[in-house]
Amino acid sequence: MKILIKELAKSQWQVRLDQHAVTFRSEAEARAFTNTLEARLHAPHHIPDRQQRAVG
Repeated sequence: MKILIKELAKSQWQVRLDQHAVTFRSEAEARAFTNTLEARLHAPHHIPDRQQRAVG
């Protein structure tokens, strides 16, 4: 996923996630969102075993 932070106006910042955009009131808010997102993306994820359904 490509993440880009960009200033739109004096008090408006945008974080682009590929083709999706989220707007924030400050650079600090945009960077905090980005840091949280990246931490979650890089966190280890456990994929549960698929449970077999009994046919009956």
